[in-house]
Amino acid sequence: MSVTSRYREAWEGFWRAAPEEQGAVFWDAEPTLTVGIHLGLFEPHLADPSLAMVDLGCGNGTQTRFLADRFRRVVGADLSAAALDRAQHADPAGQATYRVLDAVEKSETETLHAEIGDANVYMRGVLHQAEPEDRQPMVDGIAALVGERGRVFLVELSEAAKPVLLGLAQSPTGPPAKLAPIFQHGIAPGEVADDAVPEYVRTAGLTVLAGGELPLTTTEFGPDGDRIVLPSKWLVAGRTS
Repeated sequence: MSVTSRYREAWEGFWRAAPEEQGAVFWDAEPTLTVGIHLGLFEPHLADPSLAMVDLGCGNGTQTRFLADRFRRVVGADLSAAALDRAQHADPAGQATYRVLDAVEKSETETLHAEIGDANVYMRGVLHQAEPEDRQPMVDGIAALVGERGRVFLVELSEAAKPVLLGLAQSPTGPPAKLAPIFQHGIAPGEVADDAVPEYVRTAGLTVLAGGELPLTTTEFGPDGDRIVLPSKWLVAGRTS
C-alpha cells in the first residue's frame, strides 16, 4: 500500500477512540454548514449529475448521508475501516455504500472507477492531513475516478489557517478538547500552500473550472463562545476535452 502502516494505524486509533455522538469530532460539522454550502458551488459545474458521487475521506459518513439524499448513487470511501464501521452503523437503510480505499494507491481508485464508471468526487480537508509525498498521487487517483465526464470539488485549509491552528494548539490551557485527539494520534494537520492544490490538479490532467475562498466550519467553540471557523480555499475541476 502507498500509505505507511503508521498513518493507517493513526487513523484507526483515532476513530476507535473518538466519541460516537454527532459533532464530537473537530471537523464533523452539520452538513448544512459544510457540504450543503459546498454543493451550491459544485452542482452548477456538474457535467452529469447522474454519475455516482464519491465522498472521498468520508470518515463517519455525516456528509455522505447528506449527499445520498440528493444523488442517485453515493459511495463513501475512507482509509479507515473503523470510520466506515461508524458510517455504516449510522446508515442502517443503506442510503450509501462504503468501502475502504487508499486514495494514494492509484490501482485502487482505478478499480473503483472500473466498477462505477466516471464519478463526481467530493473531498473536504483531506490533502492537508496526508503526507506531502502522498498528495500528488492522491490527486492522480481522484483524476482516475473522475474520468472523462466527472467533476471534483476540493476544499482545503488555506495557508491563513496555520496561525489559527497554532494559536489553538499553543493555548495556555491546551488545545480545545476536540482538537487535542488529532495531535494525540499523530495526525496533526500539515500546511498545503495555497497555489499547490491547483498545481496538483493540473499535473493530474484536470482543468480548474472555478475556485474561491470560504470559512471551513468546525464543531468546536473558542473561549469567547464563538464557533471556530478556519480559512479555506475550494476549487472545482474536471476534464474539458
